[in-house]
This record gives sequence, C-alpha cells and structure tokens, in this order.
Amino acid sequence: MKIRQDRLAINPLQWVASAEGWIDPTLAPSLENRLEVIRDAGITAVHSDVPGDMTAAAYAALLAEYGLSAAPGYVPVRLTEDEGERQQYRDTAARIAEQHAELGVPTMFLAMGMAKDAVRVAHPAVGQDADQDRLERVRDLLAETAAIIRAEGITPAFHPHVGTWAETEEETRFVLDTVDASILGFGPDMGHLAWAGADAAQLVRDYADRVASVHIKDLDLNLAAQAREAAWDYRRTVKAGLWSEPGHGNADIEGFVDALPDGFDGWLIIEVDRGAQPTPEESVRKCGEWAAKYVQ
Repeated sequence: MKIRQDRLAINPLQWVASAEGWIDPTLAPSLENRLEVIRDAGITAVHSDVPGDMTAAAYAALLAEYGLSAAPGYVPVRLTEDEGERQQYRDTAARIAEQHAELGVPTMFLAMGMAKDAVRVAHPAVGQDADQDRLERVRDLLAETAAIIRAEGITPAFHPHVGTWAETEEETRFVLDTVDASILGFGPDMGHLAWAGADAAQLVRDYADRVASVHIKDLDLNLAAQAREAAWDYRRTVKAGLWSEPGHGNADIEGFVDALPDGFDGWLIIEVDRGAQPTPEESVRKCGEWAAKYVQ
C-alpha cells in the first residue's frame, strides 16, 4: 500500500471529541495550535474548515504559514419541512463550495446530518426504521444539494454516516444508483461503513468511477458487531472504544486503499472521531507515524 504525500490529509476530530461520546467544537484549542501539531506530525494537509470570522484567502494563508494545504471539507444536511431551514442548508452548501473553489480544492463531502435525539443515534448502524419514502426524500435532498455544489465547480462526494438516514450499504447503493454520476460522486468513510456492517472496499470497487475522496479510519470490528447485536446507542459504542488511530484497530485499511481505482487522484483523509491515545496531540502524532510508513 502506497499513499501520495500530496493527497494525504487529516480531519483532527480528536480535539473536539467530548467525554459523552459526541462532538463539541468548543473543546478545540486555537487553530494555530492545532496546525502546529499537525505540521510536526508530518502531515501536510488538513480537512478544510474555514472559521466564520476568516475569509478563505486568509485561511489558506494561515495554512501556508504552517506548511499545510487545504483538503476536502464537509457539509451535512437534514430532512426538514421548514423552508427557512431548507434555505439555510442550501446557503451553507453554496458558501462552503465557494470556499473550496477559492482554496483550489475540487471535492467536498456531502452527508446527512445527525442530532443527539435522533432515532438512529439511539439505534445506530442497523438501518433503524428504514422507510423507502423517506429514503427517496433523502436522495432528493442530496441530489438538490449536490447540484448547488456542482454550480460552484466542486464535486460533491456522498458520505454515508452512522446515525443518519443514509448509513447502511443498501441505502448507500440506493442513493448512488438513483442519482446520476454527473451530479453526485462518492466519498466513503471506511469506518462508518464498517460499523454498519458494510463492505467498504467492495463499494469502492463497485463505484470506482465515482470515488472522489475517502476517509481513512481504524476501529474495533468486534466491538462494532457486539454493539449492533446488543443495540448499544451511538455514544455508548464510541465511549466503549470503537475508534482508534490507523494501525491500532483491526480494520482492513490496506484492503480499502488497494480497492481504489488505478490512477486514483482523490484525497485520503485520516479521521479519528475519538482518539485512543491519552491526548489529542498524541493521537495526531500516532496518525503521522502511521502515514509515514506508507507515503511516497
């Protein structure tokens, strides 16, 4: 397995992983502090996330100060009947896509969002309360948002995620099979797909022409299976130690990367939703140590 140095990045969620097994952005230290740790870990690109008080140009300049470049970021959307909320999601997708264009990043991930009180957060990774009508509305929302992103010249990459209305292999295939490839690409997260019992490598092979960028994760597959069987909720599963730094779990990262098509030019983004190391800084360093074994 070989990974291009100029196509390897990190989304450093370690810093925002809360004690309750969720994500809390207020936990993060200063952006400068995070960029320094990432740089010192030997990673040269970071998931794009332009702060609200900063322009894309200023963000790019700050990354450059630390020898870093921007990699694909992320936008979540949710089903809602409130037209005001729907417009907010449209506006956010357009804004983030415009930022990606300014940053020179041609791809961004597009996912369904999740809330703490959601049905699939209480019953994750099993396709809880599956409903074909809802799935079609999810598909339509993703297609609509993808078209907005495409209008900015950016490729939207569908990103299935546990805890949302698009988490299983069946739901992933339905979305990809019913939205034209000219509108929506594919941006799989090998960890979230594996948590839901999917074969992420086979999905990559089956939709090879649509894979734009991917998230690399490691996890405890035995724990994931146990959690599904015992009906643990999202946060309990995460707190039990589901995630770990690459090379510290038993996911087949090599098989996933090797499934990518020949000449793949997208980004591989390391993402550790909750670090297994004592501190976020140590977690990021472990990610860098793993990457150093494979970059070329």
